[in-house]
Amino acid sequence: MSKRTKPADSDDESDVSLIDVDFDCFDINPDVDFLTLKRLIKQLFGPDVERISSHDLVELVINQRGLGSTIKTDGQESDPYAVLTILNMHVHKANPAIKSIAEYCLDKSKVDPAFHNTLSALFSQEDKHVGFVLSERLINMPVQVIPPMYRVLGEEVQNLVSNGQPFSFSHLLFISRAYHLTESEDAQLSSSQKKPRKNKKSKAAAVQNEDDAPRPADGVYPFHVEDELITAASVHALDYKYSLTPTEPRDNESFGLDTRGRMMLVPVENFPELVMAMLTKFAV
Repeated sequence: MSKRTKPADSDDESDVSLIDVDFDCFDINPDVDFLTLKRLIKQLFGPDVERISSHDLVELVINQRGLGSTIKTDGQESDPYAVLTILNMHVHKANPAIKSIAEYCLDKSKVDPAFHNTLSALFSQEDKHVGFVLSERLINMPVQVIPPMYRVLGEEVQNLVSNGQPFSFSHLLFISRAYHLTESEDAQLSSSQKKPRKNKKSKAAAVQNEDDAPRPADGVYPFHVEDELITAASVHALDYKYSLTPTEPRDNESFGLDTRGRMMLVPVENFPELVMAMLTKFAV
């Protein structure tokens, strides 16, 4: 897979080069991936990561063998650039990580009574299990690496279910990230994108905008373009403001953006069609 890059000392937009980057898919490596996965979880939850038992969450992820994958560029022993896996929120309901995620989702969904009631009902019974989908990647990772990861995840879940493992879900719960632009910020960004680009970072330079889509009514855009497909497959979806303020300077991806959280609940019967939609829209 190739990525276009612009030399840092060049103002000529036509002066670009191609760098070949091989993105390889690996099983989650408990010996190598712990610290990077913890950083990705911190990125995923933003300042509200303080409300999540992130250490326990990583422990769950790396100790769950035969499920989930990472993307790397320098072999299995290198650091992951992306991760995708799923955890059974009912099997692990007593785990501090899953308990904190469930409480967090119930709290954030209070602004949407229908969503909140659905989650409350799902979390309070045992017949239907909810799978928490953990998906995050580093800045500027191409979206094209994501659909194959979802395809593999679906195959792994099917194999585990066939072997009697507890991965038969009724719903899948996704948490992702979004950002808000005011109308003036949106207009300024649109104007700057129409001008010849120089080696400067705009507020949303790290955001992968695949289409010139119209401005959302609420001005909230996804960091991950596949979220539009996930939202379309959802029975409930919600964008929310973080509860906590950042304790550190904004990371390289935010560039001063008004970042938000996003929560989506997908019936498991919609998952195969969702994966197919990803594979079609983001084909290499």
